[in-house]
Amino acid sequence: MLKAAFLFIAPEADAKQHRAAVTTPMVELTVVGVKNYEAACQAAKELVEQGIGAIELCGGFGIEGTAAIKKAIPQIPVGVVRFDGHPGLNGKSGDELFK
Repeated sequence: MLKAAFLFIAPEADAKQHRAAVTTPMVELTVVGVKNYEAACQAAKELVEQGIGAIELCGGFGIEGTAAIKKAIPQIPVGVVRFDGHPGLNGKSGDELFK
């Protein structure tokens, strides 16, 4: 079974509180909300320690945010959903908001 995670970024999110899990016959997906790139890197490290084997990032993560996550957890694949301007971040990229 693939154990994967999806991280979404929202300034008011708390990675300990804003999470959910969905289990299907082939995938166990953990969804975690994070407030910024620093919190995302910490959450990603914890998820890997818990056995997560792949992480996908929401469209709010810009190129720099994605690079920070990949640097924090180089041992597993990191995928990305892309928006030119994220609708949940007032049309901006996380790179503009969370440098």
